Amino acid sequence: MNDILDLHTHTIASGHAYSTLSEMIRAASAKGLTLYGCSDHAPTMPGSTHNFHFINFKVIPRNIHGVHVIMGSELNILDFDGNVDLPVSTLKRLDYTIASLHIPCLSPGTKEENTRAYVKVMENPYVTIIGHPDDSRFPIDYQVFAKAAKEHHKLVEVNNTSLTPGSARAGARENYGILLNYCRDYQIPIVLSSDAHFETDVANHRYAWELLESLDFPEELIVNTSVEKLKPYIPVLNDMFGEPAGDSCCKGE
Repeated sequence: MNDILDLHTHTIASGHAYSTLSEMIRAASAKGLTLYGCSDHAPTMPGSTHNFHFINFKVIPRNIHGVHVIMGSELNILDFDGNVDLPVSTLKRLDYTIASLHIPCLSPGTKEENTRAYVKVMENPYVTIIGHPDDSRFPIDYQVFAKAAKEHHKLVEVNNTSLTPGSARAGARENYGILLNYCRDYQIPIVLSSDAHFETDVANHRYAWELLESLDFPEELIVNTSVEKLKPYIPVLNDMFGEPAGDSCCKGE
């Protein structure tokens, strides 16, 4: 099946990833991607970078090695009210964001608390994708989650790293089985992501595709197959495609 994009990736700026942005984009080019997204961890993640890192993306060309490039961040959900760790003034500059629960940034709560954290972060208009909602250490009500994703127009991520053997995210395959059935029922688009922390893992969606095939998940709900499917969620794509290579990237000073 056609798979032309990867939006959840990390560079050395995340603190626990090991390739540069240039190396990651070169890998995306070698693998034939149309669109590459960089989503380094926001500042609360131990070892990550300062808020200032995210405000100068305008210096990055929009097309590098034949790959269209967008710049965002993986935000950390900080509490059960869905607060995140970049200010609105910074979020406005980004092309897109992923919002995720991470144990170094928030200790797991009850099922109700964890579900509330996701639902509240979905109310944030600057959140694009909900990252790896698959970890049994953060139990959630998947029906409530799915209804909120539909209501607030959020993409649901299927994270390949979560599904990789040995992943620390417990029960991911079983949890995705439940969640994806609700996504099918409520017609919620999903995005497959590598969560790559090294260049060789860019565009690696192997286990995610295997899961979708086992569930006979409908292709029309998978945005990886077409930039057109992604445009309603990332408006800058409407301007990017067709622009000359080398145009500036994100808004900023």
